[in-house]
Amino acid sequence: MTWASLSALFVLLAAIVFSTRRLLRYLHIFQQEEYDAGRFLNWLVSSMAFDKKLSAALILLSILALATNVGPLTLNIALGIAFALSAAFEPDPRNDAKKKLVLTQRATRILGTAFLLTFIAACLALTFGAPWSWVVLVQALPILLVAANYFLAPYEKRIQDGFRQRAEARLAEVDPTVIGITGSFGKTSVKHILGHVLELNTTTLYTPGSVNTVMGITRIINERLADNCRYFIVEMGAYGVGSIKRLTDFTPPKHGILTAIGAAHYERFKDLETVARAKFELTNAVQQAGGKMVIDEQILDRAYARERVEADRDSFIIVGDSDAADIRILAITQTDRGLNVTLEEAGETVTLFAPLYGTHHGRNMALTYALARHLGIARDRIVTAMRSTPQIAHRLEIKRPASGVIYLDDAYNSNPAGFANALDLMQTLKTANGRRILVTPGMAELGAKHDEDHLTLGRKAADTVDIALVVKPERIPTFLDGLKSGAAGGQPPEVHTFETFAEARAWLDTNEKAGDVVLIENDLPDLYERTFPT
Repeated sequence: MTWASLSALFVLLAAIVFSTRRLLRYLHIFQQEEYDAGRFLNWLVSSMAFDKKLSAALILLSILALATNVGPLTLNIALGIAFALSAAFEPDPRNDAKKKLVLTQRATRILGTAFLLTFIAACLALTFGAPWSWVVLVQALPILLVAANYFLAPYEKRIQDGFRQRAEARLAEVDPTVIGITGSFGKTSVKHILGHVLELNTTTLYTPGSVNTVMGITRIINERLADNCRYFIVEMGAYGVGSIKRLTDFTPPKHGILTAIGAAHYERFKDLETVARAKFELTNAVQQAGGKMVIDEQILDRAYARERVEADRDSFIIVGDSDAADIRILAITQTDRGLNVTLEEAGETVTLFAPLYGTHHGRNMALTYALARHLGIARDRIVTAMRSTPQIAHRLEIKRPASGVIYLDDAYNSNPAGFANALDLMQTLKTANGRRILVTPGMAELGAKHDEDHLTLGRKAADTVDIALVVKPERIPTFLDGLKSGAAGGQPPEVHTFETFAEARAWLDTNEKAGDVVLIENDLPDLYERTFPT
């Protein structure tokens, strides 16, 4: 083999190594976007995550090659070194990430197919022999990843269809009563509270964490649905009109709960009436099954929701504050031990207690109570079960480490209502000498309401916190404006800004002290928080 051939092999191997490492990083984001090509490409453009440094080096080498008329041996060595150095500095998202890349079977198939396409493209670049052809390869990597997913789509569908059909057969065999839960926010919390109440009374399965997609639910059915399961509680997430219908077709619900119609994921829906139509796809299925929908009275602020309820009032159990509610909320009181919720049902008063934090959980408890009563569970059994409700991970979960700092972990699925309630909770838990410290990157997927809602919450935070640690402040300029201008009759809070949550965490490690109340409000995934150095 000649030196020229060896140099060509060197540049090819170096390019392949670099491309594989870069593909892993793009796959990490693609996975977080649920393999949605449109959303991934939008992220690519909005974050300017195209390659810059290596492409600039390759272009410079191209110019130098033309200017000096160097031979292919020297050029290939230079190109190979450029690729090798770039590969050496590529972070590995399997280790270096907040939410690490998980090489599931699907992710591995996508990566393998993208690797094959990349290898073909690299061979073509080597054949052309010009440095600019390597620039094209580097810039094409995210497109090759999307192409790999596209080519695999029919195969993936067959695999998913097989798992889903197996789950459908298993569900039909066991035949539990399916309870669907949806809402712009609160659905995961209600699922966990209801699941706890029901499983203390009978055999119950509910989807863990935030699992709320067809394939996620499929896996739970295939792996966990027991022969004697009486109730199966399914969280149903909506990513657009039709999302919940696909879930109700898959797991037909007998009963359901609709927690809220609000601005969470507003970016996907554009307006609240569209949100209402999407959420009422659960109602359609429950009405078809002749079951009952438990709803929060607040959703009746939306015209579509109000019209639907008025058209078939007997299908709904309304939980709310007015006299028109079937289960009336008389009071929600937060203490340092948990929540007390006083309800009125059929002229009788009942008081619930749960060791939960955040007054919005009071409504979640009331919704749970309403459905449990409809299922025939005795009032005293519901009251007893509620008293042992475990805290819901990362949803205003209180943590009291030995350091004496009180942490309010509200890292998951932040929304305007929950954010506001979390700020109020800081007041309840405030100690005499401690400070109220907020750590937040703001909220995501609010669409057109992004600036407005962040300004409102910034003003509220100005009145309720002493120190604000703001992560990625360029995302939420109106929140900073609210912090600086919203303090009523006093000084605005001390504000520190950071580019990553890790930097804010380091500030806390150095500066927090016993008695401080620290609210962790949201923790953005890598595609929002982190820059994508290229």
